[in-house]
Amino acid sequence: MTSPSPRLRHLALAAALLAGLASTGCASRPTNAQIGTGVGAVVGGATGHVLFGGPLGTIGGAAAGALIGNEVGKNQRR
Repeated sequence: MTSPSPRLRHLALAAALLAGLASTGCASRPTNAQIGTGVGAVVGGATGHVLFGGPLGTIGGAAAGALIGNEVGKNQRR
């Protein structure tokens, strides 16, 4: 049995992400802490990848960024 092609895996990942985003479209407005967590995870993941490279740097950066972003978001006013 062969593994799926990288193109097929990327397509499946994009479809899963799109389905996740679509399901949140009907949800209530996110809190500042939730927004901070998302933004922090993205920025932290990108920074971790640039500084340390590889998946470990990306995941570690995303986790640290999410924690920091959540705390910053909690302290922001609406």
